[in-house]
Amino acid sequence: MTDRVLIIDFGSQVTQLIARRVRESGVYSEIVPFQSAEAAFKEMNPKAVILSGGPASTTEMGSPRAPQIIFDAGIPILGICYGQQTICAQLGGMVESSDHREFGRAFVTVQKSVPLFDGIWEEGTKHQVWMSHGDRVNKLPDGFEVVATSEGAPFAAIADVDRQFYAVQFHPEVVHTPDGAKLIENFTHKIAGCSGDWTMAEYRQQAIDAIRKQVGEGRVICGLSGGVDSSVAAVLIHEAIGDQLTCIYVDHGLMRKGESEQVVTMFRDHYNIPLVHVDAADLFIGQLEGETDPEVKRKTIGRLFIEVFEQEANKLGGADFLAQGTLYPDVIESVSFTGGPSVTIKSHHNVGGLPERMNMQLVEPLRELFKDEVRALGRELGLPDSFIGRHPFPGPGLAIRCPGGITREKLDILREADAIYLDEIRKAGLYDAIWQAFAVLLPVQTVGVMGDGRTYEYVCALRAVTSVDGMTADFYHYDMEFLSRAATRIINEVRGINRVVYDVTSKPPGTIEWE
Repeated sequence: MTDRVLIIDFGSQVTQLIARRVRESGVYSEIVPFQSAEAAFKEMNPKAVILSGGPASTTEMGSPRAPQIIFDAGIPILGICYGQQTICAQLGGMVESSDHREFGRAFVTVQKSVPLFDGIWEEGTKHQVWMSHGDRVNKLPDGFEVVATSEGAPFAAIADVDRQFYAVQFHPEVVHTPDGAKLIENFTHKIAGCSGDWTMAEYRQQAIDAIRKQVGEGRVICGLSGGVDSSVAAVLIHEAIGDQLTCIYVDHGLMRKGESEQVVTMFRDHYNIPLVHVDAADLFIGQLEGETDPEVKRKTIGRLFIEVFEQEANKLGGADFLAQGTLYPDVIESVSFTGGPSVTIKSHHNVGGLPERMNMQLVEPLRELFKDEVRALGRELGLPDSFIGRHPFPGPGLAIRCPGGITREKLDILREADAIYLDEIRKAGLYDAIWQAFAVLLPVQTVGVMGDGRTYEYVCALRAVTSVDGMTADFYHYDMEFLSRAATRIINEVRGINRVVYDVTSKPPGTIEWE
């Protein structure tokens, strides 16, 4: 059986990154909220446990705690930030609120070599980490010793080597701790003894077996969104059950230029998967026209998608199962763990279940995977890199790239500008260096002069970000020659835009996810 690591979540926004780092080391991991951790621990029988950070304070009555069973199980434990503090509070140490808070980059000095630092940090050396804490440990439980310190955290890393309990005040899971992934790998491999044999080829076969077991002789309908997630799910399910699967692609008219045609061609011609293509653009755009509230846009799109999908399913005579491209982050973010920052419901995913009237069970073969793992699975299944490597594009599509009221004219303007922008990125050989890029049609019109006349047209904003995890991001640093070339083409070729700006928004750890 594949080794497993259980991650107990106390509400940190970056808990998902812990799971990603563990999986990157070849070890399967799952996240559970602290409220259900004891039951999950008994069911999973993990080889090690990691306690996440969180927004609470162990100095307050009723603050979250880890189940005692994990400390009595004789397996390795790693506490991170709040995880360190609750280990100390539960095992006889003390935690205090501190006037010397640390948020952002800090430096720790290694006081003693321990297995967690093996081959990475040596005694007496100094290393960059990412801190985010107000409380700090001020007394260690029996058996623990300090193994690293920082200016604001005299107990920046602690260890009880005999019991294989380790805890750090900083966040090794974020990229802003350069050696963090190696520290986590040391914990999973050298301390916990995990084999690191979890591969996407193994997951593929396990998923196929699970689909066949769940579906049996039943019929499955897959709701295609046109994105990578639902497409990979469809190809995987088709490999498992063949023509028991029918895909329904509800074309809401909010896709990028040419993407609907690409989806239909790939499924019908390349994979020969039964596909129903529903052109519902008039319905969707008609009900969205003039709407300015982004959440209302999302909910309208979700409601209409279900309605159209249900109508088409009935035309096919119904089905026993509905397949979706739900991912692990969707599952995690749709569960209220602590009321902290991790409670971020993605309202364009139907991870909460189906309307009862549909009377179908869900098939969600990707619900244990992160986005990069879905791409790896797609490659394992033979999907073309040109499709698998596409930048993320959310379900509501252009509707949320068009702030303010939606009209057909504005969508057409945005679609053309976006296509030119991506074309210039590809021509410059930058597409794979950028995690996500898109154009936004701002709800602002400005006076401009073009040729010998005045214009009163829209402003187009261009965004491009780099990211390794989708949780933290920085704007892509274009040179001015590229921006000038892209802006000139958009203004010259797209009627309705007379000004282009570049968005330099960044997304550091601890901020809310953007759209």
